[in-house]
Amino acid sequence: MVSRLEGAALAALDAFAIELPSWGFADTGTRFGKFRQPAAASTLEEKLHDAGVVHSLTGACPSVAVHVLWDFPPDEDPRAVARLARRYGVRIGSINPNVFQDQGYKFGSFCSPDEKVRRAALAHTLDCIEIGAAVGSRLLSLWLADGTNYPGQDSFFRRKERLEEALAVIYRTMTRKWPRATLLIEYKRFEPAFYHTDVADWGMACAFARHAGPRARVLVDTGHHLPGANVEHLVAFLLSEGMLGGFHFNDRKYADDDLTLGSIDPYAVFRVFDVIAQYEWMYGHRPAIAYMIDQSHNLKPKLEAMVQTVCEAQKLYLKARLVDREALARAQEKCDVVGAETLLKSAYERDVSPLLAAWRKKRGLPVDPLRELRASGLIARLGRERAAARKAHGEAPDSSYA
Repeated sequence: MVSRLEGAALAALDAFAIELPSWGFADTGTRFGKFRQPAAASTLEEKLHDAGVVHSLTGACPSVAVHVLWDFPPDEDPRAVARLARRYGVRIGSINPNVFQDQGYKFGSFCSPDEKVRRAALAHTLDCIEIGAAVGSRLLSLWLADGTNYPGQDSFFRRKERLEEALAVIYRTMTRKWPRATLLIEYKRFEPAFYHTDVADWGMACAFARHAGPRARVLVDTGHHLPGANVEHLVAFLLSEGMLGGFHFNDRKYADDDLTLGSIDPYAVFRVFDVIAQYEWMYGHRPAIAYMIDQSHNLKPKLEAMVQTVCEAQKLYLKARLVDREALARAQEKCDVVGAETLLKSAYERDVSPLLAAWRKKRGLPVDPLRELRASGLIARLGRERAAARKAHGEAPDSSYA
């Protein structure tokens, strides 16, 4: 028999969906190179297959974020991609333009001094809007690598004006061609630019979103902050302002390390979920928040890392929902610092494995999704099949496929 608090927490877990990134199933690496895995996905169909596997194990990942340049063949109807996703039990989620990879973006995309580059970036993003409308997505997720490396390299003022102009066109086009969609604007303190980044923090992203229009929001990447940043505070502030649109989940030790969620500081993730739960308790409504994963699984097997991340997120989300909000509010009103912190820590330290196991069993899911995956032999089988397929297509075998 579950308590009232536990029942409410489990009901909240029912609605907790986490979007998987298509690129998280493919070979990725650092700026120094890639470490290849035999079972890594090398086609869009393989990515969608793997996303379907994760969803079938966890019951929490119905959508897949896509990068347009990486996932949509230029001569293929986007609706065919949507049909392919449905074949594997998922749907296309957020649409991610790529305005950072081409050589022309050396000095920026929308903020570039070169008008031809700005036009190319805008044309690509407008194409992404067409794709998003065609596949039934509801999110355009925009991250820019724009910035400068040296003082005096460009004008901060002109770069800001160029970006505002581009966002105005993007938003107007979305309003006309994709009216129910939301524009998410991501930020990053540094990298690849190391002197200044054009959307450097949550405040700038918030200002750009407000300039763009009422259906624009801020996307918080949990790795895109300077050391010591109080992420849960800025999340609370954005919630209070009605400007939080979603998350890119990962973890970090030094900077934007793209590590699996909770691998370094799970208590930090819990605190983020805690302020969201507190907001809902105080104001009586659940904000529309897109929870997404954005990690680089260079060493961990792709499927295992993704399942591990989703399970960790579910665990920490459930713990945050088990905070006794009324008791916490009383402690805060009395300025009972120790009592308030103890209430928070007791929820974080609680073993929620039995609750999660019962929740999964009720839904016909594996009680331990990661253990189920590891015992299935699926990754080894995919490695053999995909290595053979690459060889059949004439791709040179990597040493890791030998």
